[in-house]
Amino acid sequence: MRFIHTADIHLDSPLTGLSAYADAPVELLRTATREAFTNLVTEAISEKVDFLVVAGDLYDGTWRDHNTGIYFVKEMGRLNKAGISVYLLFGNHDAESEATKRLLLPSNVHTFDSKKASTFKIDHLGVALHGRSFKTAATTENLVPTYPDPTPGWLNIGVLHTALEGNSVHPNYAPCSLAELHAKGYQYWALGHVHEYRYEQGASHVVFPGNLQGRHIRETGPRGAVLVTADDAGIQNVERIYVDVLRWHRLDVDVSVASTLTDAVRSVGADLERLASDSPQNIPLAVRVTLTGQTAAHGQLFGLDTQLRAEIIGQAVALGQDRFWIEKLKVETSGVDTDEQIRSRMDAISDLQVLLDSAETDASLLTSLQKQFAPLIGKAPLELHAAVPYFEEIKHGDLAELIRAVRPSLLAYLAAEE
Repeated sequence: MRFIHTADIHLDSPLTGLSAYADAPVELLRTATREAFTNLVTEAISEKVDFLVVAGDLYDGTWRDHNTGIYFVKEMGRLNKAGISVYLLFGNHDAESEATKRLLLPSNVHTFDSKKASTFKIDHLGVALHGRSFKTAATTENLVPTYPDPTPGWLNIGVLHTALEGNSVHPNYAPCSLAELHAKGYQYWALGHVHEYRYEQGASHVVFPGNLQGRHIRETGPRGAVLVTADDAGIQNVERIYVDVLRWHRLDVDVSVASTLTDAVRSVGADLERLASDSPQNIPLAVRVTLTGQTAAHGQLFGLDTQLRAEIIGQAVALGQDRFWIEKLKVETSGVDTDEQIRSRMDAISDLQVLLDSAETDASLLTSLQKQFAPLIGKAPLELHAAVPYFEEIKHGDLAELIRAVRPSLLAYLAAEE
């Protein structure tokens, strides 16, 4: 017997902040969650699984229109024709208080009640699925004690949307401990809510499949679901299956050996080429490039983000027009010369070093800078608030950190130009 366990699909999850990028693959990102789910349904039919378990957050809150629900019904219809049952639990994003719109689902879809834990039994397989949907998004009580005892002699699967212990980056919904899950007596726990894959073995097999499709740079790497194989002896295999249609990646490029901006760009190109060779050719990559290292090119890289990003995009498209989208470029390099070395020069640059050292505590200079920045800040579109480094600090008159960041780059640039 085999089944697929998935969670955190977030169908039609809205996109934010993309208007700041003229080259963003907006249409691909907009439809990615649907395409990934369609891939999953196709995989379920191809593998001829016995059933599909969705452990919460199928939706991303209240629909903007009925198209989201119509799409889901259509995909459930495909599974129905293939004789595949679906066991659906609602999580915090699709709780009764959040997903207010509903459509009548095909007869193969079974939803867990939100008032109390319920059990669905598949007699011919000897499988009992136990679960409880969220009634409200902010479900913060431990639901595990409310789940029924295991059915003796059957394969018992617990379906639960939970933060579990040790997942502080996610809201603490339906918290419980790993020990509680193992003690319940179920053979398998199909969990949702945590977007990273996690597999714990013990008295039970406890699995977070991760979300089906990465939606931003905090969700990097391959995404998908798990295919579970079981027999009379219990769970035999838990295998990851990947269905994502776009993959997010962080690329840190050490440019220590670079002497110029061109050298740094070539280093990025070489790392992008290696990334391309290590990645599936049919999956586009959204890449955040970060330049690191102590480099003689540090001064040249300062203030040239637009040109530098354009150069790196050029490197990316040379490897294949549809392979890469450069989501963001960050420069976190440092100069070769230390403050002490610059001061020892005893020239105009060392004098500037002394001036900049005191600039962050010079009240009159800071006030003057703030007055010059104010008109620009007031006219800046919202997208720039997150895109421009130190934007919020500048907006609130805290310019000391900006000066500390600019100082080494400016000095390195002037030293290199000299």
